[in-house]
Amino acid sequence: MNKTIKIVLIIYLFQGIIHNLGHPVTPELVKGLDIPDYMFGVFFAMMSLGLTIGGPIWGVLGDRGNKRLYMSLGLVIYSIGQFMFAYVDNTAWMVFFRFLSGFGVSASVTLLISHIIEHSTTENRAKHLAWNAAGFTLGASLGYLIGGFIAENSFFIKYLHTDDLRVVFLIQALLNIVHAAVVYILIVDNGKEVEANRTTILDGFRNIRRMNKTLIVFMFSLTLITIGTINISKFLDVYFRDLNYSKSMLGTFVFVTGLVSLFTSAVIVPLVIKVKKDMMIILAIQLLSAVIVFIVFRSAEVLITLYTLFMVYVIIKAVYTVLEQNYISSFGKEGQYGAIMGVRQAFLAIGMVIGPIVGGFLYDIKPRFVFDFSVLMFIFGFVLLLVVRNRIKQDVNIESL
Repeated sequence: MNKTIKIVLIIYLFQGIIHNLGHPVTPELVKGLDIPDYMFGVFFAMMSLGLTIGGPIWGVLGDRGNKRLYMSLGLVIYSIGQFMFAYVDNTAWMVFFRFLSGFGVSASVTLLISHIIEHSTTENRAKHLAWNAAGFTLGASLGYLIGGFIAENSFFIKYLHTDDLRVVFLIQALLNIVHAAVVYILIVDNGKEVEANRTTILDGFRNIRRMNKTLIVFMFSLTLITIGTINISKFLDVYFRDLNYSKSMLGTFVFVTGLVSLFTSAVIVPLVIKVKKDMMIILAIQLLSAVIVFIVFRSAEVLITLYTLFMVYVIIKAVYTVLEQNYISSFGKEGQYGAIMGVRQAFLAIGMVIGPIVGGFLYDIKPRFVFDFSVLMFIFGFVLLLVVRNRIKQDVNIESL
């Protein structure tokens, strides 16, 4: 593993920590402002809309060169959005600043992944993507743990007044500014961006029309599957609150999922890659995910099943993330990985927009409905992936003629 990859992995780890400090306190912050629960989904959806629009734009800009500038600029925009979201005290403005946060963070999310791909060979790309996903997941888990801890710990409450949950977002915004500076110092462009210099920002969106049709179907399956996974991830936070579990209990649970993801990337993913049956494994993962989620949220002992059966879901989700990124990146060209990963980010974020909005209304009706909806999304994603698999087979048969 070269120095550049190690730097990006460390950056992604700390980004995961910083960007998830506010998540364990967000449901209580929203509730404390007498905002309905469905707005929790709207806030997250607007952030995802920012990701949808920002991904292709930052991707094309990054392919032109000077990635570190765009990453750092996006991170500063994210800090502004997070700070204002907590302190503006107006629902309409909170929606706007969530959008701004999403637009800003899409720069580093898109360009760090493309940076890894550019500095990886075809043989070790999947391995590096696996470590990247594990680093961010572990960081996110630590962020949840730390965010929940500082909001309840007497020392932080006494000296930093973190019982005012807005202060947690202030801390996050300040740390993220430091993170932006570190990114600018440590990231070095590789000089392979010349090919993309003639590309305009609008081309980032036009690329969707020009993409391989099989890849487009795969991207739509990614959207559906993302609707399922994001609803589970985000409404599990609210579910913990409604079951009267503390913020620190939520942080501990998410931390455990991070450790499981790290183990998956270190041990399981390298074994899966050797099988070289990526599409079959991706298909199996969606069916198994649907079964696990259906069982877990019907259990009378939900905390026990979350720490046991649900961890199998965490494992296979970590495997899926690596396999789908690797498949999509195989369609990229030298110097244009930012553009294709930006399009990936857009399809991913569409699911992150639709999921929380629909999920918010379903959760208000009955909490279990949002998780059942995720099961349906995994099944629909599976159907589209069958189409992808058949198209791949057809292409192979045509080439063999």
